[in-house]
Amino acid sequence: MDQSEKLHGHAATGAGTRRSDAVAAELVRMIETGGLQEGERLPAERDLMQRYGVSRAAVREAIVSLANRGLVETRLGHRPIVRKPDYEIAVDKVGNLVGHLMVDRKGVWNLFETRIFMETALARWAAKHARRDDLEDLRASLDANREAIGNSVLFDETDAAFHAVLYRIPGNPIYPAIHKAYVDWLTQHWRSMKRGAGIDQMNCAGHEAIFEAILARDPDNAEEAMRRHLVAAWEFVRSTFPSDS
Repeated sequence: MDQSEKLHGHAATGAGTRRSDAVAAELVRMIETGGLQEGERLPAERDLMQRYGVSRAAVREAIVSLANRGLVETRLGHRPIVRKPDYEIAVDKVGNLVGHLMVDRKGVWNLFETRIFMETALARWAAKHARRDDLEDLRASLDANREAIGNSVLFDETDAAFHAVLYRIPGNPIYPAIHKAYVDWLTQHWRSMKRGAGIDQMNCAGHEAIFEAILARDPDNAEEAMRRHLVAAWEFVRSTFPSDS
C-alpha cells in the first residue's frame, strides 16, 4: 500500500479537512520516528501532494497544524523546517492562549500569583540544595544586575537572568521553560512601569536579600525574601493599569 492509498483509507473523497489531518498525522509520525530529522526541511508542497494524493490546500492545512503544535518552523518563501518538540515549545503554545487571558489587572494578577507561588518554592529549594556552582551563578547574576542599575534595558535583562538561575538549579527542564514564558508574558508591563535608579536599587536589594538567605542555607528567610520582592514587584506591575480596571 502506498502513502496515497493509506491516506485515502482514512479520508473520504472530498473530505479536505480529514485529508489534511491524515497528512499531518503521517508527517508527525515521520518526525517522531526519525524519518524527518530536526533541522530538515519538509518536502516541497508539490512532492507532498503527489506522495499523499491530496490537494495543495490539504497540504497547507497540514503544515499549519504542525506549526501550531510547534513541530515545524515556517517562514515566508521557505520550506518549513522540522523542530522536535521540547518543553519550551510546549509552554510557548500554552502561552499563546494565556496571553488572551491577560487583558486586565485581574488576569495579570492570576498569572503573577502563580509566579509568586513558584519562585518562593524555588528560593526555598535553592537554600536547601544549591551546589557551589549554583551559588557562583547566582552571585555572578547578582553582580551583573547591580552593575546595570540606571540602565533600564540592561537592568531588566539581568533581573530576568538572576531569576533564571533559580529556575535552573533544581535541574528540571520544565522550570526554565516556565520562566521564559513568565518573561514573555510580563515584559510589556515591565516596560510600561515608571523607571529610575531608585526603583532599580530597590529591586536589586531584593535580589541581594534572596541571595544572602540562600547562601546562609536559610530556607524560611529565602522564601520570605522572595515573597517580599515579588509582592513589591506586583505593585509596580499593577500601576500599569487604570485604577478602576
